Amino acid sequence: MIVKKAIYAGTFDPITFGHIDVIERATKIFEKIVVGVSAGPKTTLFSHKERTRLVREVFKEDGRIEVIGFSSLLVDFAREIGAKTIIRGMRAVSDFDYELQLTLMNRKLAPGVETVFLMPSEKYIFVSSSLAKEIAALKGDISGLVPRLVAEALQKKLS
Repeated sequence: MIVKKAIYAGTFDPITFGHIDVIERATKIFEKIVVGVSAGPKTTLFSHKERTRLVREVFKEDGRIEVIGFSSLLVDFAREIGAKTIIRGMRAVSDFDYELQLTLMNRKLAPGVETVFLMPSEKYIFVSSSLAKEIAALKGDISGLVPRLVAEALQKKLS
């Protein structure tokens, strides 16, 4: 079976070059990537609407990538949009335990949905939304961590 559509989901608070790299790698494997912006239970700096808008803006030129906000379980969202594959980014061995738990739970909830792990480029392996927010809050240079429009949104939000 050829998988045409996959989902890459997260809170993207904010989206980073690491996220973007994983999404771009996924477009080489799947015909269509749905980036699911989770409303989720996490406390975020940006609202769900703001995060969804920023991610849409980043990918507005790429017809292979669709950005959709969601507030359900990821596997329910995957079923809703007809995706049989979940893409997860894995930066380091420290991510493995958490990702394993998520994958096994998703498998229990939706046996027909598979998870694929992709690693970002080495130059983005250390990049995280948390670090980008912390550096931005301390007035540091985040130009190598996030797109310019995201850096500007962070500066505005934190000022």
